[in-house]
Amino acid sequence: MNNQIKTGVLLGLLTGLILLFGKLIGGEQGLVFAFALAIFMNVGSYWFSHKIVLAMYRAKEVSYEQAPELHRIVGELARRAGIPKPKIYIIPSKQPNAFATGRSPKNSVVAVTEGILELMTPEELMGVLGHEMGHIKNRDILIQTIAATLAGVIMFVSDMIKWAAIFGIGSDDEDSNPFVAIILAIVAPFAAMLIQLAISRSREYLADETGARLCRNPEYLASALEKLEAYSQRIPMTIGNPSTAHMFIVNPFKGSSLVNLFSTHPPLEERIKRLRAMSMYG
Repeated sequence: MNNQIKTGVLLGLLTGLILLFGKLIGGEQGLVFAFALAIFMNVGSYWFSHKIVLAMYRAKEVSYEQAPELHRIVGELARRAGIPKPKIYIIPSKQPNAFATGRSPKNSVVAVTEGILELMTPEELMGVLGHEMGHIKNRDILIQTIAATLAGVIMFVSDMIKWAAIFGIGSDDEDSNPFVAIILAIVAPFAAMLIQLAISRSREYLADETGARLCRNPEYLASALEKLEAYSQRIPMTIGNPSTAHMFIVNPFKGSSLVNLFSTHPPLEERIKRLRAMSMYG
């Protein structure tokens, strides 16, 4: 399924869960309050998260004179993508990795680690930066914010339903079953989390595809991902926070197999396979 269509379907599923909750609680006031709270929290994240995460990783902006090759590649990719050239930051970490952030293409940022600059060939670096430019071009920060808002509403309302069912408050419908309500309120947030993770993974695939087309050679990114798979877990990320792992091209933090089951990133082997399939079919 096309990744854009898949994202739309998954966002529709999140919306459907909210509508189901609305019917279950038998009124709109709680739902409206939950929406308002989730929007308030996520709008703040949408506007200021890029500043927070750059500070968290001690990233420093670099000028053209400081990193001419990096600026040249980003500038060329931005031209091909038809978007403004992002600001460029370097993270003082030996782990090879990169991320993009910013609420729109006009105020976007690309950040790369010192490690990735040392490890990658110019072609592989273009592949990585193409992936990050794909996130910017596809407005993934906005889409992830919408998904987080919808999931946040579900989490909040599920708590309301659980307490209402326990204390016998809520719908006056004689057919309503408090045990069904409690089960739904427990299952729905888990379902919302899985849908949110699926959205994140679909955006990663789409960024890979967009980046490969911007580079005009999928092998650049495929080769880079192979190196990242080999090196990123050997060299630990000693700064930052696991809550930001979804922003990076590969997960910068080691995790157990259970954690990997709920990863925001698709398996690297599958990403490489898809990119090499693009190479085969042009």
